Amino acid sequence: MQHDEVIWQVIRHKHCSYMAKIETGIFCRNPYNVTGICNRSSCPLANSRYATIREHQSVFYLYMKTIERAHMPKNLWERVKLPRNYEKALETIDKHLLYWPKLLQHKIKQRLTKMTQMRIRMRKLALKTREKIMTTPRRDKKRESRREEKAIKAAVLDKAIETELLERLKKGIYGDIYNYPELEWNKVLDEEKQVAEGVEEQEEEEPEIEYVEGYEELEEEEDMEDFSGFPSNGSGFDDDDELDSGDEEEDDDVEEQVVIHKKGKRDSRKADDVGKSKKKKRVVVEVEQEDGDVRQTLKTAH
Repeated sequence: MQHDEVIWQVIRHKHCSYMAKIETGIFCRNPYNVTGICNRSSCPLANSRYATIREHQSVFYLYMKTIERAHMPKNLWERVKLPRNYEKALETIDKHLLYWPKLLQHKIKQRLTKMTQMRIRMRKLALKTREKIMTTPRRDKKRESRREEKAIKAAVLDKAIETELLERLKKGIYGDIYNYPELEWNKVLDEEKQVAEGVEEQEEEEPEIEYVEGYEELEEEEDMEDFSGFPSNGSGFDDDDELDSGDEEEDDDVEEQVVIHKKGKRDSRKADDVGKSKKKKRVVVEVEQEDGDVRQTLKTAH
């Protein structure tokens, strides 16, 4: 049979593992204590009818203990989940602790208020970004500086050995010995390939295209074509077939218009004027035969 007064006398005056005595007072480390103070009304071990509030994974629970379950330690505490709303949580406490002592109800509500305020402050602090000052021992700084110096020296030495060995290998000093490091040799081969590819790309570059004015040369060619229609001194008019073929070719001539666009912007009107000025001149040749005498007349038509 459980007797609360006997338990309290033993705990208070002899020994309690949850008691913490300091200069400011005597406190209790039991997680089920409502106030955290070691006294008769707040001790969860010396009260067979007790209630408190605990937090588990950011959720508040109401714990209640009655004397009817004192013989079952596994089912000693009854747990009720409290809503996140503060007012609804107070209503839930009033509902489950309706016939409990008023002092205990008041302590539980105070504990709920303090825990709610603590949750709000934790959320605000989590949103703020604060600087964290870290101290580094002087021994660690010196040790790191020495390690850095040693690493730099080792890297320089390894690089010098690598370049020297590769130069000797290229010169053929070692002959047919091929037990050199593969990684370093592959690096050198890759560098040589990159250099060779760069040279090939420079050689395969397409030549630049340049544009040169050719207006005057075209005019000279057209003038030469115009004079090609005149007969030469050495040409003979005795052959009737040749005269007939020449007449047919000359009759089939058609006016041509050539427009040359120079590099750059030009007005469309200027291009039309140039085209008009470049029309070919038509030459008409008439041949008449009278009693074996050949007579040729040249007519120029614009």
